[in-house]
Amino acid sequence: MKTYSQKASEVQRDWHVVDATDLTLGRLATQIATLLRGKHKPTFSPNIDGGDFVVVVNAEKVRLTGRKEDQKMYYRHSGYPGGFKAIPYRRMMNSHPDRILRFAVKGMLPKTRLGRQQIMKLKIYAGPTHPHAAQQPKVYEPRPRG
Repeated sequence: MKTYSQKASEVQRDWHVVDATDLTLGRLATQIATLLRGKHKPTFSPNIDGGDFVVVVNAEKVRLTGRKEDQKMYYRHSGYPGGFKAIPYRRMMNSHPDRILRFAVKGMLPKTRLGRQQIMKLKIYAGPTHPHAAQQPKVYEPRPRG
């Protein structure tokens, strides 16, 4: 018996739509990362980008638990002395609600060329509409907690 190894030409990609309304940020991000990597498929290969496209709508309605809305910060550095920036969660949510989910999912993907290729299949929209109706995406219901 031989172990099956998927080839890049054999990859079948689907499109999924996820409604982020009232879903917890981290739990949603893990399920999106699983879809992007293709770990939900029986043909999963860690060295091949075999994942699906994911369209997230209502990203502005994602929620956090506990006191994270007041305490969570997003950090970046320009590379220059004194170039450290810290942005609170509430300000990031007001200005760029899509980046919050993108950063959470990106942290769960591999830090390689493959991970950068996989994050490009994630499409996030703050509102309820998206321009990907032509791809006929399937509605994905995230697994409930428990």
